[in-house]
Amino acid sequence: MLWERAPKEKPKAAPPKSRQGPTDEAQMAAAAALARLEQKPKPWLPSSQDAIKSQVKKELMAEAAASERGLSTDHTGSVSAVEEETAGLSVSGVYFICPLTGATVRKDQKEAHIKEAILLHFSSDPVAASIMEIQTFNRDRERVKLAVETIAKYLDNIHLHPEEEKYRKIKLQNKVFQERINCLEGTHEFFQAIGFEKEMLPVPGQETTEEYYVLKEEALTKLEDLKDYKEQLLSSEPVKAQLDRQLCVFKPSPQAAQFELPHDFYNLTAEELKREQRLRTEAVEKASMLRTKAMREREEQREMRKYNYTLLRVRFPDGYILQGTFYAREPVSVLYRFVREALKDDWMPFELVAPGGLKLTEEKVAFNECGLVPSALLTFAWDAAVMADIKASGEEQKGSPLKPELLSAVQILS
Repeated sequence: MLWERAPKEKPKAAPPKSRQGPTDEAQMAAAAALARLEQKPKPWLPSSQDAIKSQVKKELMAEAAASERGLSTDHTGSVSAVEEETAGLSVSGVYFICPLTGATVRKDQKEAHIKEAILLHFSSDPVAASIMEIQTFNRDRERVKLAVETIAKYLDNIHLHPEEEKYRKIKLQNKVFQERINCLEGTHEFFQAIGFEKEMLPVPGQETTEEYYVLKEEALTKLEDLKDYKEQLLSSEPVKAQLDRQLCVFKPSPQAAQFELPHDFYNLTAEELKREQRLRTEAVEKASMLRTKAMREREEQREMRKYNYTLLRVRFPDGYILQGTFYAREPVSVLYRFVREALKDDWMPFELVAPGGLKLTEEKVAFNECGLVPSALLTFAWDAAVMADIKASGEEQKGSPLKPELLSAVQILS
């Protein structure tokens, strides 16, 4: 089943309200801090991405509607079981957004959803679908690169020598074809989509036949199409789902530093987690033992590899809390950008303070390298120089620093 119950929908952005711009002095004080902010990277979009997304989404929506009409009481019970299982957790799980359909799916459904979305697209654009299949379904990137380059060479030969019949035939039992192409998913679909068909042809000097891919005559009249297909193949990348931040805003709470995480956040099984807890207890008992620097560094490295994701909360001066999900290996700059996008006055510089009072100034450092895994509560503070400048100009900070549309969907932290 493709469709998964998604976490609570993020609040939609309301039209921006006009407000008084910052003073010249405040903008000057902000300039230095703003210079370090990275620009938000644009997501990768494959060829004809909008058309692909629109078509696949229509097909998936139709399928989902049909499935919903046939829902049984057993399914209703399973949904209740999931809700019961996630009750009391800080977040129900790790979710991803499919770039082809826009659907939000659980981590354990991500690959199946993307695969089905690609396969559904074969009915409308088999060339694009087969290219996505090659890039996405095969994990060995070196083998994919070699296969793509070999296919491109086949197409180059046809484009450069269309009159030579030998270039329009590919023997399937050829060693190069078997070792580089035949073993990968999507390659046969690609050849068939661009105009090749399988034929049994006689072997010269023998009475036997062998299987070949032979380019159809009609494809020879569209050589520029073959060139375009080659360029699409060479420039394509795997279809990757985007991590859903699951942005939430909570009212002030004394439980802000308490986290209960699902197993999705860990790179360990439930049994391994229990073992880690036991080892932690033993470690506390042996805390009086002297350890070398190398021993401590090995333990820190082992600790860093345990987590794939981290749940971070940022507490603002008015006590309100902003929460989001991140990869454990993402840099601190991603958190700064996440917070800035939630601010009403997003032009003003600010600081984030980690537990223990340490300011996060090195924005290229990953969360797992600065101890912000698998969860952490940070403190938000406006840049002191800018605040002094604003105070001197007679202006005041009124209300919450968060956007009104986020505050309209505020939740209670339980």
